[in-house]
Amino acid sequence: MGRLLFGLCSLLSCSAVRAAEALAGEVQRQPQNMPAILMFLGFVIATLAITYWASKRNTSVANHYAAGGKITGFQNGLAIAGDYMSAASFLGISALVFSSGFDGLIYSIGFLVGWPIILFLIAERLRNLGKYTFADVASFRLKQMEIRSLSACGTLVVVALYLIAQMVGAGKLIQLLFGLDYHVAVILVGILMVLYVLFGGMLATTWVQIIKAVLLLSGASFMALMVLKHVHFDINRLFTEAIAVHPKGEAIMSPGGLVKDPVSAISLGLALMFGTAGLPHILMRFFTVSDAKEARKSVFYATGFIGYFYILTFIIGFGAIVLVSTNPMFKDAAGELLGGNNMAAVHLSNAVGGNLFLGFISAVAFATILAVVSGLTLSGASAVSHDLYASVFKQGRADEKDELRVSRITTVLLGLLAIGLGILFEKQNIAFMVGLAFSIAASCNFPVLFLSMYWSRLTTRGALVGGSLGLITAVALMILGPTVWVQVLGNERAIFPYEYPALFSITAAFVGIWLFSITDKSASGDMERARFLSQFIRSQTGHGASGAVDH
Repeated sequence: MGRLLFGLCSLLSCSAVRAAEALAGEVQRQPQNMPAILMFLGFVIATLAITYWASKRNTSVANHYAAGGKITGFQNGLAIAGDYMSAASFLGISALVFSSGFDGLIYSIGFLVGWPIILFLIAERLRNLGKYTFADVASFRLKQMEIRSLSACGTLVVVALYLIAQMVGAGKLIQLLFGLDYHVAVILVGILMVLYVLFGGMLATTWVQIIKAVLLLSGASFMALMVLKHVHFDINRLFTEAIAVHPKGEAIMSPGGLVKDPVSAISLGLALMFGTAGLPHILMRFFTVSDAKEARKSVFYATGFIGYFYILTFIIGFGAIVLVSTNPMFKDAAGELLGGNNMAAVHLSNAVGGNLFLGFISAVAFATILAVVSGLTLSGASAVSHDLYASVFKQGRADEKDELRVSRITTVLLGLLAIGLGILFEKQNIAFMVGLAFSIAASCNFPVLFLSMYWSRLTTRGALVGGSLGLITAVALMILGPTVWVQVLGNERAIFPYEYPALFSITAAFVGIWLFSITDKSASGDMERARFLSQFIRSQTGHGASGAVDH
């Protein structure tokens, strides 16, 4: 069992690191790609039209945060998949297959392991208990002010870190693909995401993500189909040709070593597995459907779409070995791939579909980031307006118009923050930022959310102390680790020897929650334990949760 867990964690960690690293490092500005720019402008115009349409329906808090609960399970599953099928995954996984072969398949599958299981545990109960944010669920039977404040802090930290990774990725992609300056790209993404969220709310964000997911799946499917056509739909022939031209030869068909440091592998693996179930912009999506049945459907469809996508990236990676690595037009004077290995999929799009299809894939890669940052911005705005303003400061007595106004002000501020952070952290490693975001989500948000639904003895004191302990431990160990302490701050040796702290911070969170809950002998603690039964019944039956009641 231990070896299996280590294997899964290792797979998960490597997939995310490789995917994120695809956009890390120095990139050079390329000549302007007019087909890509025109297609991107077409996407922007289409999505702004959707935003205008959505704005006419975005008149209430329920519409703004949850699209009025009118999204179907299929649409929501496609939107969730849109969040996961990032440009980093598309470029990074295919790049890994291009450079390492069979390992890429392992990483692709590895990235899927864990999160559907976690979400199946959470999705139904979440929909039955909540209203707009996961803090609604975490605070269901606990003290509103303390738990919502903690959840909002965890959400805002995760959103900020995730936004940095996306904005930096956007800037670098645009440098590579469109020939625009980094700062221009970051500002452009920032403005567009604010427009989507400000006027269209969750409805516009959902449809932007659906369109992006369809475009990415269509583009990747066409690329994979053309690769298979090249080898007459014979997979064995594809592998044989790849072995013949790849520098590593037959070694590309053998699994290699996963990770040098087992503790960091397990830590990052745990962060990805449990962090997924603590990502605020993913959890919000389960409130956009009408009931728990549709929430379950969302997970089912999302798993299918994501699994299909990663199979495509594997074919694309091997196709790039056969069609790109053997073509000198895609290489520089030193014989290296133009733009690095992370551009393998982009070059393949040129090889199979010419300049026009290259433009399409380039535009889709940018659209991918736009969709993700829109969802992140909305979740951050909801944490401030719904959790802090309406529930903590106004203690549930806030006017809908005021709550909506606060949400929109927050959206603008988050947009400015994202642009500023994107410019400030231009040189920062994206893998590190993604890992940190997942570590905090897994250490602060997930333990509180999970135990609030499944453990009857949980109290506010335990949740507050344990969640805070997880958050502080994750941030402190990350600062003391090799990435920040050595690479950023310039010290010789790291105080904390591992890159990712999730193994320690998740443990600290769960132990803290357990210890401070069982030792809580207060009257309020007894009342909170007594309310678990009614919460459990509602979480299972959905009784009283038609659109989720006020609580």
